[in-house]
Amino acid sequence: MTTTVPRSLPVAHRVLGGFRVAFLRMELIRMLRNRRTLLITLVMPPLFFALFGLQSDYRTQPFGSGNVTGYVMVSLAVYGAMVATTSGGAMVAIERAQGWSRQLRLTPLRPVAYIATKVAVAMVLGLASVTVVFAVGAICGARLTPSAWVFCFLLAWVCSLVFAAFGLFLGYLLPSENVMQILGPALAALSFGGGLFIPLHGWLGTLSAFFPTHGVATLVRMPFGDTSDTSIALAVVNVAIWTAVFVGGAAMMFRRDTAR
Repeated sequence: MTTTVPRSLPVAHRVLGGFRVAFLRMELIRMLRNRRTLLITLVMPPLFFALFGLQSDYRTQPFGSGNVTGYVMVSLAVYGAMVATTSGGAMVAIERAQGWSRQLRLTPLRPVAYIATKVAVAMVLGLASVTVVFAVGAICGARLTPSAWVFCFLLAWVCSLVFAAFGLFLGYLLPSENVMQILGPALAALSFGGGLFIPLHGWLGTLSAFFPTHGVATLVRMPFGDTSDTSIALAVVNVAIWTAVFVGGAAMMFRRDTAR
């Protein structure tokens, strides 16, 4: 009696805890071929920064450890990461309508691996958006300390994870014909309501503390040195709670969708 030893699968086809590298690569290629997504996430944020952050007095006006141009750059980098990661997550609505999700359930790919792949793709798109905005800011007069450049960049990207979960939640909650129409106004409302673009005061400032964008904006601006330890702690709690809410909501909607 002889036994056959299976050959090793190529790296691109190995399953790492249900996570297929080949599927991740395919999703990244699909994303790069979507011109509309690339336009919204890689062109619009630096364009907005050029329109609103490059006034001559902003370059000379200090803000914390940098200048106002740097402040606007960081804000638009967060916004770009928000749009990128939310759009990447919300694409599951289109895939559901096209029957792609049902097709994947016939493969060995686990549901958890599918969700992890969508989040990874969304985070790659968010990283690209933050990189483009920071590159334009570095060329056009944004001024930060060396450590602030590094930490603002990393925080703008890492904190966008909450919006990747938000996009997944919307993708499973809304039909494909409505999700993209709702996405733009929803992100604009979250940005203005959370004080991402304009600092809010009074009762508006109190209300903005409950928006997920407020927690993210506070943490990303922390390297400027204009936030207290209390506000930083509250921002961490804010981001943690909203991430848990969106992840839990996405998981619940996913289970409902796959149970059909």
